[in-house]
Amino acid sequence: MMAATNGLVHASTAKPLFTFGVIADVQYADIPDGRSFLGVPRYYRHSISVLQRAVNTWNKQGNIKFSINFGDIVDGFCPKDKSLWAVQKVLDEFDKFDGPTYHMFGNHCLYNLPRSKLVSLLKMPTSLDRAYYDFSPCPEYRFVVLDAYDFSVLGWPRDHPVTAAARKLLDEKNPNTDKNSPEGLVGVDRRFVMFNGAVGKEQLSWLSDVLRNAAELRQNVILCSHLPMYPGAASPVGLMWNHDEVMAIVRQYNCVKACFAGHDHKGGHCVDSHGVHHRTLEAALECPPGTSAFGHIEAYPDKLLLVGSDGMADTEMCFQSLERALL
Repeated sequence: MMAATNGLVHASTAKPLFTFGVIADVQYADIPDGRSFLGVPRYYRHSISVLQRAVNTWNKQGNIKFSINFGDIVDGFCPKDKSLWAVQKVLDEFDKFDGPTYHMFGNHCLYNLPRSKLVSLLKMPTSLDRAYYDFSPCPEYRFVVLDAYDFSVLGWPRDHPVTAAARKLLDEKNPNTDKNSPEGLVGVDRRFVMFNGAVGKEQLSWLSDVLRNAAELRQNVILCSHLPMYPGAASPVGLMWNHDEVMAIVRQYNCVKACFAGHDHKGGHCVDSHGVHHRTLEAALECPPGTSAFGHIEAYPDKLLLVGSDGMADTEMCFQSLERALL
């Protein structure tokens, strides 16, 4: 359910601490329009126009400190001999933004290029091939960007131990020959498909350390992932494999105020039992020509305010007090 529709959320009279741009699932490809497996139209060539409008809008607004791209910058149907060209074409548009853009992997990124290549191209502020990181735009806030395909059959070499372990998990959880099919799976078990993934053990430990430090500093934390981490904000088939493990860590520290994701193109919003907002962002890919899906988020000490374009719903996310969250 959405907290509000466009035009119904009004800006606060107070000045935000900072404002940042958001966009998800551009999935650009220089191919004719098509449809998803559910029959939803997809506009592969038009999606880069949505990104261009986003960047132009952010630049004109003048107060957008940074932007976050929630993964899947190119589509899996992109011809493989054009993958690098397509990724660079999209990144060239992001480079026109007057500020830094923080990226993360999506499954479609990994259909096109290996992890090691993407970490470099996306200029992730990490060491080696690690694709998770955190940053703090002001003392009151910290952003944590997860690698939702750290444990996955995508992006790793075929003979890599992670590939083998992830394949074994899929075989145990999904009896279908086509591991991208959730047929026969029930409820949240429908998440065990090949186009999803998980946060690995080392990353889970890192997440716990980051959240512990943020809690000590009394920072509000925004958790970002390509894959949604709560069933109420997305279809079960789009969830992170081990969203429950991630959320168990989140609930240890009570500093995470919101979790943002892409992947489930229709978008969604809910508040979990611990007061954490979960907002899945609508996809740029599924905007008919002339329409858009992007937005900017105003960050206040006690809330976030998402102001969306026509295809992205406005959402006000008020924080619960620590005392109330602990009840």
